[in-house]
Amino acid sequence: MNTLLLHCRPGFENEVCAEIAEHAARLEVAGYAKAKPSTACAEFICTEPDGAERLMRGVRFSQLIFPRQWARGVFIDLPELDRISVLLAHLAGSPTFGSLWLEVLDTNDGKELSNFCKKFEAPLRNALSKAGKLVEDAQKPRLLLTFKSGREVFVGLAETNNSALWPMGIPRLKFPREAPSRSTLKLEEAWHTFIPREQWDERLSGEMTGVDLGAAPGGWTYQLVKRGMLVTAIDNGPMAESLMDTGLVQHLMVDGFTYKPR
Repeated sequence: MNTLLLHCRPGFENEVCAEIAEHAARLEVAGYAKAKPSTACAEFICTEPDGAERLMRGVRFSQLIFPRQWARGVFIDLPELDRISVLLAHLAGSPTFGSLWLEVLDTNDGKELSNFCKKFEAPLRNALSKAGKLVEDAQKPRLLLTFKSGREVFVGLAETNNSALWPMGIPRLKFPREAPSRSTLKLEEAWHTFIPREQWDERLSGEMTGVDLGAAPGGWTYQLVKRGMLVTAIDNGPMAESLMDTGLVQHLMVDGFTYKPR
C-alpha cells in the first residue's frame, strides 16, 4: 500500500499536494504528490513500501487543513460482473477490518456513483463478513473503498482514530426540527471537529455558561441550551420564543460589537 489518496473540495487539489508533500519531507518519506484540477482528490505516491503507513502514523489527520479524508492503498480495476470476487481476492492478504465505508469523489461524476455504492454495499458487506474480513470493531482499521467509476476503485485503509469522522469527510448532520436556524449545524460540526465525542459531557457540561454574540434567532444558542447551559444571547433582533421559554436564556438587546461581559 504505497499510495496515499486524499479527498478534498474541488479546486483545492494543488493545496492538498503542497500540504502533504510538506509533511512527507518533514518525516523523510520519499515520494511525490500529484493531482488533476477539479477532481476533488490528490495522491501521494510513496517510493518505499511502508511510506504511506509511515506518513499516516506521523501526521494527525485532524491537523491537516485541506484534505477531507485519506486512506493508504492502491487503485485496482474491476470487471463489469462479479466485482466482489475480485475485491475478496485482492484483500486476501489484508488484515480484518472493523468497519466499511464506500466513498465517491465530490464531483458530478462521483455523485452519479452514489446510487451504485448504496446498492453494492450490502452484498459486499455480507461477502466480507462471511470471508472473515469484516467485523464490528472500532479498534481495527477501516476499509475505505473510493470508487472513481464502476470499473475502478481505490482499495484503502485508515485508522478510525486518525481519519475523517464522516464518509468522504463531509459532515452529515441532521437539522433539529426545534432549532430556529440552520446555523445550529455549524456549531455542532465545530464540536465534532475540535472536541472528541467522549469528552462532550465534561467540556460541554450543563454547568457551564455561554455567551452568543449576534445570537438571533438562536441557532447557536439552541446548541448550548440543548447541553443545559445558561446562555446570554446578545442581539438587537428577536430570539425564538421556544428558546426563551426554556428559562435558560437571557436576551440582551445590545450591539454584539460593543458588548462587554460582566
